[in-house]
Amino acid sequence: MTDVAREADVSLKTVSRVVNGVSTVDPEMAARVRAAVARLGFRRNSMARDLRTRSTSATVGLLIEDLANPFYAGIAAAAAQCALENDTLLITASSEEDADRERRLLLQMCERRVDGLLVVPAGSTADHVYLRTEIEMGTPAVFLDRPPTNVRADTVLIDNAAGARSAIEHLTARGHERIGVLSDWLSIHPMSERLSAAEAALERAGAPYRPDLIRFGLHHVPDTEAAVEEMLTGPQPPTALFALNNRLTLGVLSALNRLGRDVAVVGFDDFETAGLMAYPLTVVSYDARAMGRIGAELLFERIGGDASRPRTVVIPTTLVEHSGAVRPAPPAPARD
Repeated sequence: MTDVAREADVSLKTVSRVVNGVSTVDPEMAARVRAAVARLGFRRNSMARDLRTRSTSATVGLLIEDLANPFYAGIAAAAAQCALENDTLLITASSEEDADRERRLLLQMCERRVDGLLVVPAGSTADHVYLRTEIEMGTPAVFLDRPPTNVRADTVLIDNAAGARSAIEHLTARGHERIGVLSDWLSIHPMSERLSAAEAALERAGAPYRPDLIRFGLHHVPDTEAAVEEMLTGPQPPTALFALNNRLTLGVLSALNRLGRDVAVVGFDDFETAGLMAYPLTVVSYDARAMGRIGAELLFERIGGDASRPRTVVIPTTLVEHSGAVRPAPPAPARD
């Protein structure tokens, strides 16, 4: 770092702040530091200062949000298989939707000289400028499920808008107008995309906009259960519910089972036990393993020297009916 500081005519502290992605550094100083880094071939890990001569470590890092979630388990399994086929070890960690934890873990992986990174960003609060130097110095990154912020890299996404739109159209085609929508934190990119698409589909269908039937910030099953109970005990309860991820769907089904209510349910994300539910359930399904496999394949292409422009791959969705068809809306009450 001393050589970089001398070359860029800045302090050691400034070099450290730029390398670690601190956003408050003067832009002109930061540009000088990055130019010096590129000229000198600096890496925080002293064993890898000269990237042109270093050997590969035969390891890649995977950072996901939740190791216990079946969605991420599918991604990890597919990525691990692809790594094995490339004689590479996959190191996996979870961010728990914490941007600071994400940054710490990814930089630790880089310090251990991984050959590349597969990253599910920790919500929209994560700024990936701290990875810019790592990517420029030869450690490629591929982002999964959510796009990166302030870096250009390959990305593999789900067609969230199409999936949410098909779910709402499925319900409105069966006569439902009062449709409750339950979302996780809107700082999570797929949630904001799905909610926006669901609201637009409701508007196109002529369903009345009901802010009281839109709930977000539901990150845990008990929060979802409480939101469902509150909706269903209101003066005009929904006849259908759309849960925007698998964890929310489980919370919805748990609440309906406890309350004994007859409500149509569509959930975004399929899961292994969805077909075993006694309650009729339709899901927006997609190939989560394809996301892991495609992401890993892109990463190994980059590790192998592919320097083409960053690509975005979109995984399509489809509706799958489990445990019977979606219930039609009940008949409207007779009017005098």
